[in-house]
Amino acid sequence: MTRVPPERVFLLWPTTSYRADAFLEAARRLGVEVAIGSDRCHELAALFSSGDAPYYQAVPLDFRDPEHASRQIQEAVREKPVRAIVSTDDHTTAIAARAAVALGLATNPVRAVEAARNKRLLRERLAAAGVPTPRHQSFSIDADPARIEVGLPCVVKPTFLSASRGVIRADDRPGFQKAFARVAALLRVPEVAAKGGPAAREILVEEFVPGIEVALEGLLVGGRLEVLALFDKPDPLAGPFFEETLYVTPSRLPAALQSALFDVSAQAAAALGLREGPVHAELRIPPGGGPVVIELAARSIGGLCSRTLRFGAGISLEELILAHALGRDVRALGLTRERAAAGVMMVPIPAAGLLREVRGQNAAAAVPGIEGIEITMPLGSELIPLPEGASYLGFVFARADSPDQVEAALRAAHAKLEIVISPTLDVV
Repeated sequence: MTRVPPERVFLLWPTTSYRADAFLEAARRLGVEVAIGSDRCHELAALFSSGDAPYYQAVPLDFRDPEHASRQIQEAVREKPVRAIVSTDDHTTAIAARAAVALGLATNPVRAVEAARNKRLLRERLAAAGVPTPRHQSFSIDADPARIEVGLPCVVKPTFLSASRGVIRADDRPGFQKAFARVAALLRVPEVAAKGGPAAREILVEEFVPGIEVALEGLLVGGRLEVLALFDKPDPLAGPFFEETLYVTPSRLPAALQSALFDVSAQAAAALGLREGPVHAELRIPPGGGPVVIELAARSIGGLCSRTLRFGAGISLEELILAHALGRDVRALGLTRERAAAGVMMVPIPAAGLLREVRGQNAAAAVPGIEGIEITMPLGSELIPLPEGASYLGFVFARADSPDQVEAALRAAHAKLEIVISPTLDVV
C-alpha cells in the first residue's frame, strides 16, 4: 500500500513570538508536518533534542533581510515542498508573503502585506479608498520638532512597531517636541533600527481620535472577511501612552454598531488588497461618529490572547489559520465562536526595574471564572514600561457566562497580584 505523504507547512517563528507552541499543537491536531524557520537557533537546538526531531525541521533564517530570508526558505523546501508558509507575528508577514509568491503558493500580494505592516502606507491606502482613518504626516527622525506644524492633540509613533511600542499622545507644543524626541531616540536603538530598516528613519504624526476602542479578529477567505471575534477594550486608551490591558468578547456594543465595525474592517482589507488569511484590526468609535480604522494587520492577535478563542467543536484560532492556509474548508470546521464569554488581561509593567517576584498568583487563580495565569517574564528580567518597552508581564485568562462576569473576574484577579520590582543598578 502506497503511503500518502503528509501535508507540510513552513512556520516562521521569530524571537518575539509567544505562539510557536500553539501553532505546533494545532499542526499536531491537524496531522500536519511542520518546518520551522527561526532566528533563535539556540532554542531550536533544544527543541530538536527533545525527541521530536523526526517531526520538525529547523531552518535558521535572517529575518533582518526579507529578500534573503525568502531565498533561504525556497532553498530549504526544495526537496520537501510545503503547502503553505505561515507567519506567527507581524514582523515576518512580509517574508512569508515573498516566499509564498516565489513558490507559487496561495498568499496575499506582497504589496498588500507590506502596506498592512507600515502605518504610513496603511494610512495612505485607506485614505485613498475613502476608508475612515486618522489624518497623518510623516517626518524623518532627524527633523527638528520645533519646526514642525501639527494639529493638536496628536499621536506620535513609529511606522512599524506593534503592541503600542513608541506610541505617545501630545496635547501641546512642548509635549509634541518631547514625544518626537523620545520616539526618535527609540528608533535609534540598534535592535529597533535593525528590525525596522528604512522604516526606522521615519516618524508618523497623526490626529488623536477620541472614543472607545475595539479589536476585531477575522479570517479572509477568497477576499471575504469572516469575523471571528470582536473584543471590547473596557479600559480607556486616552494616552499619553496606550498600554492595552483588557480584551473581552463578545462585544457589548449595539448590533448596528458592530455591523458597522465589520463593514469598515472589510473595506480596509479590500483597500489594501488583502484576500487570504488572518487579519487583526484596531478601531475607534469617536463620540457621535462612525468607526475609524487605527490598525489593520495581516496576522492574527498577538501575545497569548488567542487562548481566549475557541470555535466549532473546540477548535483553536491557530488550527483555523493552518487549515485555511492548507486550502481546507474552514467553514466546515466551524467559524462560530463558543457561546461562553471570554477575555484576557495583559498584565502591564507597573515600573522599570528588575522583576523579583509575582505574589498572589494562587489567590488570583482562585477567583471564579479565572482559567489560567501565565507570567511570561522570567524572574530577574529587566522590566521596561511603555512606550520604550516591548513586552507584557504576563497574561490572565477568564471564561464565564457573560462579558461583565469575565471583566469582573479579570479585574479581581489582577488586583490580587503583587509585582515585586527592585531598581536596576547603574553599571560603572
